[in-house]
Amino acid sequence: MRTGLARTDRRRTAGIQARRAAIAAAVAVALASPFGAVGIAQASPIAVASSPDRTQTASGATVTAVDWLSDRRVALWIQSPSMGTPIQVQLLLARDWNLNPQASFPSVWMLDGLRATDMENGWTAETDAESYFADKNVNVVLPVGGQSSFYSDWVDQDNGKNYQWETFLTKELPPILERDWRTNQTRGVVGLSMGGTAAMFLAARNEGFFQFAGSLSGMLTTTTLGMPQAIQYAMADAGGFDSKAMWGAPTNDLWAQHDPYLLAEKLKGVSLYISSGNGAAGPYDAPSGIPGVSSNYAGMGLEILSRLTSQTFATKLNKLGIPAQVNYRPSGTHSWEYWQFELHQLWPQLAGALGVEADKPACSPTGAIGNASGANAWLGDCLTPEYNVAGGRAQDFRFGRVFFSQDSGAQVVAGAIGGNYQASGGPAGPLGFPKTGEFGTPDGRGRAGAFQNGMIYFTPQTGAHAVRGAILDEWARQGYETGPLGYPVLDEVATPSKPGAVQGFEIGAMYHSPDLGTHSVQGMILDKYGQLGWENSALGFPKTSEMGPLKDGGRFNEFENGNIYWSPVTGAWAIRNGEIFDAWKSVGYENGRLGYITSDQFEMDGGGIQQNFQFGIITVKDGKVTIAP
Repeated sequence: MRTGLARTDRRRTAGIQARRAAIAAAVAVALASPFGAVGIAQASPIAVASSPDRTQTASGATVTAVDWLSDRRVALWIQSPSMGTPIQVQLLLARDWNLNPQASFPSVWMLDGLRATDMENGWTAETDAESYFADKNVNVVLPVGGQSSFYSDWVDQDNGKNYQWETFLTKELPPILERDWRTNQTRGVVGLSMGGTAAMFLAARNEGFFQFAGSLSGMLTTTTLGMPQAIQYAMADAGGFDSKAMWGAPTNDLWAQHDPYLLAEKLKGVSLYISSGNGAAGPYDAPSGIPGVSSNYAGMGLEILSRLTSQTFATKLNKLGIPAQVNYRPSGTHSWEYWQFELHQLWPQLAGALGVEADKPACSPTGAIGNASGANAWLGDCLTPEYNVAGGRAQDFRFGRVFFSQDSGAQVVAGAIGGNYQASGGPAGPLGFPKTGEFGTPDGRGRAGAFQNGMIYFTPQTGAHAVRGAILDEWARQGYETGPLGYPVLDEVATPSKPGAVQGFEIGAMYHSPDLGTHSVQGMILDKYGQLGWENSALGFPKTSEMGPLKDGGRFNEFENGNIYWSPVTGAWAIRNGEIFDAWKSVGYENGRLGYITSDQFEMDGGGIQQNFQFGIITVKDGKVTIAP
């Protein structure tokens, strides 16, 4: 089953869906966000420690965002030149990723079915793939999305999609995996249903790219009598897609070019695994009341079709003298429980094809780390022996890690908090060693972990983010997550043009300047600050956090070179230090005869500057200041 992100029990929760939505939304919003734009364009010292290079590869693909969901599960958003949109790919990193930081690893590519979503690959959403692969020494590649795409290049756009999946998977993605994610060119591919079809034709069409191909309930011929029509019906049912946009009319040669049966000869040398049920009710099916018939009627029909096409394909392989492991199960419908079972069955063959051991090496937790793991049984079994990290020791477990130093003792780090810690560089990064395990926040909404030099906070809506240094001190003074800013939504980043740092929170931002200290800006005052250009504007860095209330419930922030005032009636406007500000001050600020500001400063026709107020204006021309009325 899908594992949790920051919850120490690692069980499926409603929060994981919100987490996925938050990540996807963050990518869409980031470049338009006041903090996200900085965070993506200007990497902070925190991010630099472990983030990959986000420059273009030779294929033109660019990683636009990276989110560590745990210490060994990562979501990448890759701008695909061929598809013209960001594509999410998640990785499950190899067992020895932390133990051997210089090693590269073979990869297993897991393809989804017709109803693939843009949130998460079905293998992690519906099966135990994440925990199962935890002790396997391979990087698992999980493309996200591609509903009804058959992971192929389409001849036309349809339903708002410009599918060019084969180009993305075989040309654009591999350089990123090899350059940034320690992935070598030994690869296997496993797919279910649509993904099983694609696993076979991708291996055949790209000879030498995959050393293993597994089809679980795949449709292994696309051109025999009735198959184009069956595929069209299935695609229309799963998302309203038209197969003509994929490969043209059934008479188009592209159908034959993607038919595993017709491409079978090109699979020589590939280790092949084929399985299907027969549509009858099996051990994972809910009975319908009719003997041998499950209540999953659609799954029954699809599995019968898979069985027929798999038999036809296997017969062709046999005639060609191409060996394959073929498993025709005595029952079973088109459903995830059977595909999870088959994943476990095929692993020894897949491991052999990739040249990795099928079983994990022996290990045992001892000493302080053993005591910590014993007190947290949810961590599961150990995956590695203890190994050195900067200033201490660590050991990896199925659902997290334990770190030890003489100063902090042995502490557990896991889930999304563990992912953020990994992204920051772990013990060698700015946070240092963990001082506590994960604990619930007082408001009951989030979770947190304390480290030598900061904290990491998590909620399903905001993700996991570190808060440290002067920003942590000021956030704490304001009441932590129960204060005016709420939880952090981004990590701290350096301000791009001036010495300083900024961090985004739910309700605003915290700015730090070496000269002016640390102060928060929020709400409509923050919006106005952004319109003017943040710290690069004429206002500079904030000198105070938001202050008030003033007259009529107003608020204001003081900045290096001026203030921003807000009231419910007038909105937020900036006033710079200088003659206009001094004149407004002379008549009592907002409490005087002019009231609140109602415009920013602007140049007048014929020269001079003007600023408008509720009940008058102030102008400066030829050195003369005028207040009217």
